Amino acid sequence: MGISKFIKRNLSSLQRNRSKKRVIEDVKSHPQSNEGVINIHRIDYGNVGDLYCAPHHYFKELKNSELDIFDFKSADPDITKKWINKISSNSLIVGGGGLLNRSSFEMQMKLFEYLSGKNKKTVLWGVGHNQKQWQKNNKIQSYNIDTSKFGLVGVRDHSMKEEWVPCVSCMHPIFDTNYDIKEETGLIFHKKTIKNKSLLNRLNEYPSTSNTTNLDDMISFIGSHETVVTDSYHAMYWATLLGRKVLAVPNSSKFFDFKYNPIFTTFKNFETEIKKAQSYTGVLEECREINMEFSRKVFDYLNI
Repeated sequence: MGISKFIKRNLSSLQRNRSKKRVIEDVKSHPQSNEGVINIHRIDYGNVGDLYCAPHHYFKELKNSELDIFDFKSADPDITKKWINKISSNSLIVGGGGLLNRSSFEMQMKLFEYLSGKNKKTVLWGVGHNQKQWQKNNKIQSYNIDTSKFGLVGVRDHSMKEEWVPCVSCMHPIFDTNYDIKEETGLIFHKKTIKNKSLLNRLNEYPSTSNTTNLDDMISFIGSHETVVTDSYHAMYWATLLGRKVLAVPNSSKFFDFKYNPIFTTFKNFETEIKKAQSYTGVLEECREINMEFSRKVFDYLNI
């Protein structure tokens, strides 16, 4: 990279950081109220798991309440203004998704923690850690926010001290569909992995898809395979809900703290591990029951 490009990139990064900090400070300086409720999560149409991991999809009380957690860094001043006003005026349901212990969400999560101390009603629903440092992947013992400051907390990480509330996407009626197993092993790639052409060429004998597809196609693909090999958290989760065998290729800490562990492997070695994989029964019913009970607590807390 030339010096001029290096300087421009760093100046652009500094400008983005200043802009994000201004938005955060603007929220803090705004009067805060609890007029309604918004559900904040990562609204990523290129990641089907991020898209469907939020409760506004499944409860009529939260219909049309969604807000993208990344809108605070938009270059469009109208979008950031809307973000500031919505955060300031409403009670907050944050989640789901891997929003904790991840630098790209830290400023926003610290803001929500701060607002919790300003009479803002706040809920964490199905969030989890998402640490990218490999040496810490299986060793997360605390979060990068103080969850005790939030009004109501449910996390998808089973071993943490907070109440366990698995991802609310289990509430989707698509999981009530019965699927016939047609093939033994299928691969589901994360949206970043799908760009690795050499990997895809090496594994082209296996049927595959990615988390960039739509929900119907993703669940249909999972349902038609006895075993799923994936580096997508939600593909792992949804395959478990459907009673399929799962081998997970971890890309962050989020894979290591689900109640029903998959076999951990790599795309290089998974073929030698397939026979170790097992399926679980009753997971869908358990996850739905927990989310229904948590929803009652949330709606009572928020008076909706």
